[in-house]
Amino acid sequence: MNDVTSLPPSLWADTAPPSRSHPALQESVSTGVVVIGGGFTGLAATLSLAERGISTVLVEAHEIGWGASGRNGGQVIPGLKYDPDELLSRYGKEHGQRMIDISGRNADVVFELIRRHNIDCDAHQKGWIQPAFNAASLRVVEARAKQWEDQGVPVRWLDRAECTKRLGSEAYVGGWLDPRAGGLNPLAYVRGLANAAEAAGATLHERSSVTAIRQSAGKWQVEVATGGRLVCDQVLLCTNGYTTDLQEGLERSVIAANSYQIATRPLTEEEGKDILPGGEVASDARKLLLYFRRDASGRFLIGGRGPFHDPRGDQDFSHLRRAMTKLYPALMGVEVTHQWAGRVALTRDMLPHVHQPAEGLTVALGYNGRGVGMGTHLGKLIGESLGQNRLEETLPFPITPIRPIPFHGLQRLYVGTAVNYFRFKDWLDR
Repeated sequence: MNDVTSLPPSLWADTAPPSRSHPALQESVSTGVVVIGGGFTGLAATLSLAERGISTVLVEAHEIGWGASGRNGGQVIPGLKYDPDELLSRYGKEHGQRMIDISGRNADVVFELIRRHNIDCDAHQKGWIQPAFNAASLRVVEARAKQWEDQGVPVRWLDRAECTKRLGSEAYVGGWLDPRAGGLNPLAYVRGLANAAEAAGATLHERSSVTAIRQSAGKWQVEVATGGRLVCDQVLLCTNGYTTDLQEGLERSVIAANSYQIATRPLTEEEGKDILPGGEVASDARKLLLYFRRDASGRFLIGGRGPFHDPRGDQDFSHLRRAMTKLYPALMGVEVTHQWAGRVALTRDMLPHVHQPAEGLTVALGYNGRGVGMGTHLGKLIGESLGQNRLEETLPFPITPIRPIPFHGLQRLYVGTAVNYFRFKDWLDR
């Protein structure tokens, strides 16, 4: 895999408000909790911990939001990869309903934090459209919409005509609208969480890569490459798609697949007047889904799966350019000004994972493409309970052992084979 430091910056690096500088850790510090990872989960947890009055230090290997939290599509979608009925079937009425209720609030939690801390991140909660591209996928999304309606969500069914009107594309045969969802500038949002955490009393350090975590004399010691050292009672590790081997087996417990994205120049009023005029975000019901939206400057953004490797050149984004003009032929020839990729942490069971491999050490990762909402919400829940209550009593997910994926060294083959299979399935289903 290419050195991740060579990844191109996302569109958000150009459009987010400037970040405050947080010095690298170069001394020995004692604190209550150390959080490793400056993304949605780490910062939401740090904010909650600091608001509880707990001395908390966060360390980030690069800059705040450098990883997946600053490289995603900015879509805030509630729920999990599983529909409500499947969660009830898999996990039983009590546990399954708890997963539905908590994950169903993911988007609300994000927008509540934004409002409470006055975070300037182009946030809008105008809904998520999931369109279907054929009769088979239409039946799937119709069932999904009905299940959420049965859960009390005021969903809206879109026939072909209304779907075309709301999307501005004739490529789909219908879909549904989830009003709980929305969009934001993810890098601006994660920087806003950092500012809020710092204002609440937390200490943040960037460019402070952790090299080792160990227990000694009843305390946790966190060693940092810059020469610093942290001594604490609790460690929270949340590095998601950029997880390394800090904890035995953790890196091999997820597949770190790349999600590729492109953005056009700001569209003129005439070019953009029919494209998502209501301000919703969208991702379709393909096996290899496409997700797309407009940003605050009027750009059109589209993303989806791409090569397993980190970007090497324009050719790695060509499938998105083709998809964009297939959905919106009028965008043919419109300049694409930004292209980037970020890693999505995929788990075998398609659920987030929480581990506690030793007393005082907690791990949270694996959002399977729903990281803005679920990563924030899970971090907030952990921060509200860490060291106070048993996490099993607070979280929607069980505390599980770290289970490496068999033959993880073949993950490139796993992902490549799956992408080709699902691409073929999408082609058959046209």
